[in-house]
Amino acid sequence: MRAIRVAPLALLGASALTLLAPSAAHAAPDGATSTFNPTITPSVIAPGGRVTLGAGGCTGETTVTSGIFDTTTIPSGSTTATATIDTDARRGAVYAVTFACGSTGTSRNVNLTITGGATSTPTPTPTTVPTASSTALVPGGVRGGLGGSSGAIDTMEVAAGAALVTTAAAGALYFARRRTADRRH
Repeated sequence: MRAIRVAPLALLGASALTLLAPSAAHAAPDGATSTFNPTITPSVIAPGGRVTLGAGGCTGETTVTSGIFDTTTIPSGSTTATATIDTDARRGAVYAVTFACGSTGTSRNVNLTITGGATSTPTPTPTTVPTASSTALVPGGVRGGLGGSSGAIDTMEVAAGAALVTTAAAGALYFARRRTADRRH
């Protein structure tokens, strides 16, 4: 009977541990450190321009995704591919570009900045070094998921989400208090 009362807290603790555990995103499947080093040239470009995507250190197929160009694949045996930036990319914004190396399972993010100038072909500029944790900082935010087709904030959805969070917190408090009450008897 005691295990049944503790089960929700154990499940909550296991979930939190899973979310907070360090990721092995930068290790190769065999445990060795990955030499996967993706690049974008140029790292600053105007809407409608073309960038060269590099997948240095990846011997397999590399999939490159971002919200400002179509998903691009760098085939196995090749180290580069090109992509055309959407013409409606927000000027002055910084977008995260995700490179996923198929041979190592490694995924890295590289930032790409959109400017107001006109650039149509890649020009030799310093490449952007990938970071372990890249964050796209865009004034006003980027609409993702539905491709920007979602509307304004729905008050009912916000209220429902708040109610779920409150209910979960109340349930955790209830089980914690019952546990301490059982210890007193």
